[in-house]
Amino acid sequence: MRTRQNFIAFKTILFKEMVRFTRIWVQTILPPAITMVLYFIIFGNLIGPRIGEMGGFDYMEYIVPGLIMMSIITSSYANVVSSFYSAKFQCSVEEVLVAPVPHYVILLGYTLGGVARGLIVGALVTLVSLFFTDLYIHNLFITAAVVVLTSVAFALGGFINAIFAKSFDDISIVPTFVLTPLTYLGGVFYSINLLPEFWQKASLVNPILYMVNAFRYGILGVSDINVGIAFVIIGLFVCILFSIGIYLLHKGVGLRT
Repeated sequence: MRTRQNFIAFKTILFKEMVRFTRIWVQTILPPAITMVLYFIIFGNLIGPRIGEMGGFDYMEYIVPGLIMMSIITSSYANVVSSFYSAKFQCSVEEVLVAPVPHYVILLGYTLGGVARGLIVGALVTLVSLFFTDLYIHNLFITAAVVVLTSVAFALGGFINAIFAKSFDDISIVPTFVLTPLTYLGGVFYSINLLPEFWQKASLVNPILYMVNAFRYGILGVSDINVGIAFVIIGLFVCILFSIGIYLLHKGVGLRT
């Protein structure tokens, strides 16, 4: 009986999250696709021919996996951080917290809502990329696994950001000063083999590097990072963020006055 109640609560939170971002799709789903079109045109069509091949592929083919992953990361993160903080701001999150629902159910509901948006945006960007280049999936399992795990990781990151946020300005600090730099330095537009040895080693502390390269391997079959190590890093990242999210909910950090 309790399991059924938890499942109903989970479905309710997930359904609410999906209705929320699909109802305002012009703000949540369409803008990332338009942004990626600009990336494809500027970096792929205009700059790409001047750069030539990278990793044995045309520059356009090389950057497409990174751009898809970038759209998934930003969308998953943005959905949860904006939704959960809005619930805090409107005090509606208190209704969820006082309900007889385990904290992991709340966390999973919000997280998978972010994952749903990330996957939809990623699929849309992938369709758009087909107008600019051909995509052939090298390994479907690795591609799907990396997409889901990465989306989960950054949805959890958005949840943690929302818990600590005290104003709407706070929910933009991490994406602006942390997420965006790490994404651009995560091998989206280049191979780290082009960097000096010191910066190659420094890049290895960036978790997004492992996500982008594992996804690129799934599509193109090339990677600057050992794919097995990449999965270990991504898995640890997910476990750590999930544990932090559960701990913060249990302690009521940023939620109880």
